[in-house]
Formats: sequence, structure tokens, C-alpha cells
Amino acid sequence: MFNRIMVPVDLAHADKLEKSLTCAAKLAAQYGIEVCYVGVTAETPSPLGHNPKEYDEKLAAFAAEQSAKHGHAAVHKSMLSHDVVTDVDDALIEAVKETGADLVVMATHAPGLLDVIWPSNGTKLAAHTKASVFLVR
Repeated sequence: MFNRIMVPVDLAHADKLEKSLTCAAKLAAQYGIEVCYVGVTAETPSPLGHNPKEYDEKLAAFAAEQSAKHGHAAVHKSMLSHDVVTDVDDALIEAVKETGADLVVMATHAPGLLDVIWPSNGTKLAAHTKASVFLVR
């Protein structure tokens, strides 16, 4: 049914992603497919890395950890952005295209008033890609 799962990951909040990570891993096992963990970072230094290479190494380690923990094949992809906060949706849309993902599994929050004005990342991915989007609260 699915060929590749993409999981957007914010490494700064990885501790809050357990439900979505487990869901993606179980789907990967069910369909016998790999998971691509995608992170968006800036070229400027951040707490997650002094440069994009350091960030990519941390994302690779995260993907390997998930693979070992859940027993599925995993790869990773770092996306560069000038402004992660404003460009994250566009970077994730591009990542769906580049990875060939046909299912995106991502953590989300309970909808609030601001969601009426500003759509969530998952809503934008569903509207602008061909991939199915599974939002996990």
C-alpha cells in the first residue's frame, strides 16, 4: 500500500515524538518499508549543531537509533533553510518530493484558535503533496 514513510523530526523536541515514531515504525514493519527521518535546519549555528554537517550527523544518529529500537530500515535527510520557522512547510514539501515518500507520519498538536488563521504543517503537506498524511497527537 505504501512504499516509503517520511517522518519529520524536530531534534530539539525528540522526547515528545514517541507516539508518532512508534506509529511510523509499526507501519514500516507492516508494509516492509523504510522510514526516512527528515529534519530542517539553518546554516547558522544552533544548539543542535554548529553547522549543517554536525546537525546531519545528529539526525543520522537519531535515524540509526530508531532503526535499532524498532527493527526497521531507516535513512535520514537534512533540509537546509534560511529561516526554519517560516520555511519549515516548504522544506518538508520539498523533502516529500525528494524522498519519494507516499506517507508522512508526523506529530501534531490539538487544534486551537490560531489554526483557523494559520494552517498546521500537516495540513499544508496534505494540501501540497501527493502523499497521505497521518497526524498523531
